[in-house]
Amino acid sequence: MRSAGVLHVDTEVSVPFFDVDSMNVVWHGYYVKYLEVARCALLDHLGHNYTHMRESGYAWPVIDLQLRYVRGAVFGQKLNVRASLVEWENRLKINYLISDLATGERMTRASSVQVAVEIASREMQLASPKVFVDAVRGVIG
Repeated sequence: MRSAGVLHVDTEVSVPFFDVDSMNVVWHGYYVKYLEVARCALLDHLGHNYTHMRESGYAWPVIDLQLRYVRGAVFGQKLNVRASLVEWENRLKINYLISDLATGERMTRASSVQVAVEIASREMQLASPKVFVDAVRGVIG
């Protein structure tokens, strides 16, 4: 079972027509976009989004991404994308659950891992920058 994390943010996504294939099912690659929407909402909730990250001197590239498809989403379907913060002190790990908004049926599970890279030196950091850790602690207590 995946960790629920220390906090989560739910984001509603409505499947647009341009995300579906000829079978009326969301093309698998577009799920990554839905994860990004939820990840941005989580970072906004923390008060340390990508703009703040860049301003503090760090980029946060994704170094690992895992997805498990359970059921394909279709055009017009309303989805809930839950992003749960799992790790933040040495890397940023987020678990995701995409479910049907109306029924709660699980559609997709995923996780992403990001690491801090100092923009000036392009060096990967072995620990998350203090400014990011402080932002998380400010929200979770």
